[in-house]
Amino acid sequence: MNPLLKNMLVIMLLTAWTLHLRAQEHDTIPKSDTLETESKLRAGKIEPYWLTVTYDKTTHIIFPSKIKYVDLGSDNLIAGKADESENVLRIKASVADFDTETNFSVITEDGRFYSFDVFYSKYPATLNYDVEKMLQTKIKEKLNDVLFEDLGQSNRPTLIDAAMKSIYNKNRKIIRHIGSYSFGISFQLKSIYIYNGKYFFHTELKNITSVPFPIDFMTFKIADKKTSRRTAVQENDLVPLRLYLPLTDVKDGGSERNVFLLDQFTLADDKIFVIEIFERNGGRHQRIEVENMDLIHAKPVTELKLIF
Repeated sequence: MNPLLKNMLVIMLLTAWTLHLRAQEHDTIPKSDTLETESKLRAGKIEPYWLTVTYDKTTHIIFPSKIKYVDLGSDNLIAGKADESENVLRIKASVADFDTETNFSVITEDGRFYSFDVFYSKYPATLNYDVEKMLQTKIKEKLNDVLFEDLGQSNRPTLIDAAMKSIYNKNRKIIRHIGSYSFGISFQLKSIYIYNGKYFFHTELKNITSVPFPIDFMTFKIADKKTSRRTAVQENDLVPLRLYLPLTDVKDGGSERNVFLLDQFTLADDKIFVIEIFERNGGRHQRIEVENMDLIHAKPVTELKLIF
């Protein structure tokens, strides 16, 4: 071999080997760092639940709140929310007799994170699970909060959920002067609570007629007082961050209550806060107006003595 060519080949080999060693140095994590990282992660380890699925039958899991996110660990699973239901997940095996363990994770609207390990079984002992019942048997278990942007970094979703539940269940009528009544339909604002920059509005809709009241939609807006009872020209629509229950049609002789979560705001002297509810294919719309004085006298959520 030509000596010059031989030397060039040796140089190329040495260069390649040097680059390989340098790449290894960059890609390798020191042992001490690996151990330290593992230790920190183990301190926050989330223990998964486990369940079995099969190919010919569907497993259903009922969660306490609306499902916001689902991630499947492998193509061996297929899943989706049940038709016309926001809190029921249906899941089954997409491959018969898969032998490797897989998993999936779920985040619900109340900020709770759930992790599941999944195994295949030809004959699952259970096909339907109620997560809320399971949680009630594990009162001391810590639930993992995911902080959503719309709630703000300082608001724990589980606390928000607990506050809405407490306001609904205690059903206190603190406000007695805000409401509307027409065509046999009564729409009342029962209370306003506040916590960490968020308002909780507790409302009740009653129907004393024999004709059901189907709800089309609701609006929340800041309007000008002078144009509040006519076509408003200056309005600022507000969108609730959460509602405790889905909007439900009010049966004849029935009533429905709900709790709405909105960002904190106050009103200028010439403004009012308006909540309207509209009947589907009807004209029995209801409207209530809230003054700034009502907002600034909102009750603190801490009065409710929340229990988790």
